[in-house]
Amino acid sequence: MSKNIIIKIVSIFTILLMMGCQKDDFTFGSIDSPTNLKVTAEIIGKTATAPNGDGSGTVKFTATADDAISYKYVYSDGTSDNAPNGVVTKRFTKTGVNTYTVTIIASGKGGVSSTITTDVTVKSDFSDAEAVQFLTGGTSKKWYWSASEAGHLGVGQNDGDATKNYYGNYYQAGAWEKAGSPTSSCLYENELTFSLEGGQLKFQLNNGGATFFNAAFESVGGGSSGSDACLAYDTSGKKTVSLSPSESVVMQNPNHATQTRGTMMNFSDNGFMGYYIGQSSYEILSITANRMVVRAVMGGNASLAWYHIFTTTKPTQNPTTPDKDYTNLVWSDEFNTDGAPDASKWVYDLGRGDNGWGNNEKQNYTNSSTNVIVQGGNLKITAKKEASGGADYSSARLKSEGKYKFTYGKVEVRAKLPIGGGTWPAIWMLGANYATNAWPACGELDIMEHVGNSQNVIHGTLHYPGHSGGTANTGSKTIANVSTEFHIYKTIWSPEAVKIYVDDELIHSVPNDASLPFNKDFFLILNVAMGGNFGGNIDAAFTQSSMEIDYVRVYQ
Repeated sequence: MSKNIIIKIVSIFTILLMMGCQKDDFTFGSIDSPTNLKVTAEIIGKTATAPNGDGSGTVKFTATADDAISYKYVYSDGTSDNAPNGVVTKRFTKTGVNTYTVTIIASGKGGVSSTITTDVTVKSDFSDAEAVQFLTGGTSKKWYWSASEAGHLGVGQNDGDATKNYYGNYYQAGAWEKAGSPTSSCLYENELTFSLEGGQLKFQLNNGGATFFNAAFESVGGGSSGSDACLAYDTSGKKTVSLSPSESVVMQNPNHATQTRGTMMNFSDNGFMGYYIGQSSYEILSITANRMVVRAVMGGNASLAWYHIFTTTKPTQNPTTPDKDYTNLVWSDEFNTDGAPDASKWVYDLGRGDNGWGNNEKQNYTNSSTNVIVQGGNLKITAKKEASGGADYSSARLKSEGKYKFTYGKVEVRAKLPIGGGTWPAIWMLGANYATNAWPACGELDIMEHVGNSQNVIHGTLHYPGHSGGTANTGSKTIANVSTEFHIYKTIWSPEAVKIYVDDELIHSVPNDASLPFNKDFFLILNVAMGGNFGGNIDAAFTQSSMEIDYVRVYQ
């Protein structure tokens, strides 16, 4: 081999080696920790007279640093945020004026980082103590999917259509729908525990080791099937839950007060409520001590909102002694035609009755459109303070007597109740033979009674010989927001028992047998009374209020 050839080979090798070194330098660059890390905190609504902000608890943070490629904020309330550009808006929700320590971590190339801390003092006026009480029972409470309830999992639109953006109008799962396939049955293994620890709301999801993933996020759990699937995924560890006022599209609806509670639950560290949809914030639509409905906008797809229904009673798919139910709709009024109530279905009780209808009530019942009308899809029965028929108040009482009566079945009435001291709305049934078999021998079944002097306490009662008036067989429970939200008042009346519910929560149950008068025809009654033995004192400031009924349905 000639000397020239050797020199050329060495030269080429040197050039290649230099190119390789240059490429390596270009790929990794210098690995320097971020420097000159600074952070500013803008307290929203801060003024000279409100130095801690406007009460929203909102702070806008802006972090900058040389050689930083991303930032993370860690807050002393147990939550954190990633902020690639260094800017993040955080809402602190602990009620009152509180100081929080915020740690900002600026990350550079190769994983090196720099850290700085700052304190921020901010005021938050938002709280929902009642929701926290319902969630935790004051200490700790377990929740489960309401698998036996249709619509326990649903999806709908997330837009400005106020007629459809507050429920799962695209899809609602049937009872136990997800139990039939190994790819989805893990959903019903979820146990959600909310607890109150040192005044802080906490959450833990026990999913038995498998999480039900929406298809769009199955890669998070290592899946690639292209469809919803149960995948191994660790959800251990408690999450911190902060509450904040909802700013969803539902809150912009004219009737939002009847459609949502308006409280958001925000879970730390990517916490979620059993079904993985890439979201850690859930809007409470409604909640009682035993039932909860939440709404969450799907992560990465803001056009979709998912709906979840939970219960504190762990559902059993095939109970050994299933409750009697009736599912064949045989009679209903949906109140979809404006004007007077349907004369083929309803008649009126008029006047003041004997001794205020036997209860010293203070109203005069009329059939005037100012007291009873079908309007906007609802029946409205309005009690008013006005001279009427010798009484100081007017109202209305509808009944199906002579139009419809039945023995046994399920009655569902979706209603929103009036408000005000002295109001006494009722949804009830009376034995059809009362004219020849005087009360209480004819029997009375009160599906719902409420008195404004005991707001949100719902009574379910049976009257019959030995148990009538003040000694009636009754039960009651506190149900939130009965005068601002619609609830379903229901009875399942069978030869075995009479059971009374609100939103599927059992209020009262009485065994039925041949000795009781609840084995023959009854008819329906809807009314709003004022005062009387049960309604009590009437608020002097009362002017008028309505019971609004969306529908009445009878199943057999």
